[in-house]
Amino acid sequence: MRNRVLLLTGAPGVGKTTVVTKTLEALQARGVCIGGMISREVREDAVRVGFEILDVRTGKSGWLANANLKNGPQVGKYHVNLKDLDDIGAQAIVGAVERCSVIGIDEIGPMELYSPSFKEAVAKALHSRKAVLAVIHAKAKDALIAQARNRTDAEIIIVTSTNRDELPNELAKKLLKII
Repeated sequence: MRNRVLLLTGAPGVGKTTVVTKTLEALQARGVCIGGMISREVREDAVRVGFEILDVRTGKSGWLANANLKNGPQVGKYHVNLKDLDDIGAQAIVGAVERCSVIGIDEIGPMELYSPSFKEAVAKALHSRKAVLAVIHAKAKDALIAQARNRTDAEIIIVTSTNRDELPNELAKKLLKII
């Protein structure tokens, strides 16, 4: 059975989001319907203030977490914006399951795991017949991550500074074979 769930992991700052973004862009350039969500750090004057969440199919964006928010679960100095995570992130994944060939999820990590809607959307993606490219947090402990890692149709790929530049092309080729 061909691996349909590609799980990226690696050290913080190694380039996992960039790998996912470039892979999805390469597939989109080939006419593949892509969907899902990407989390990107937001900096002001070289200081990280939070993380943006982006629906890759529609372009809709919002805050995943922000140091200036006062409400929501706290992870480090950031408060998680559950409303945007549910309304943009979880909905982007559900929409991709319904409409697209490839589902991108960046990332299944400590902030995102506070949302039951997000977890349900990820489970739906993992149980669909669609190709999934997801980032899993290296150290987060959660049943959803364990289930994803232990799937018989999953491949875990460790992103490093030496392989990150070649990975988008390699992953795009793998995903094209799956779909």
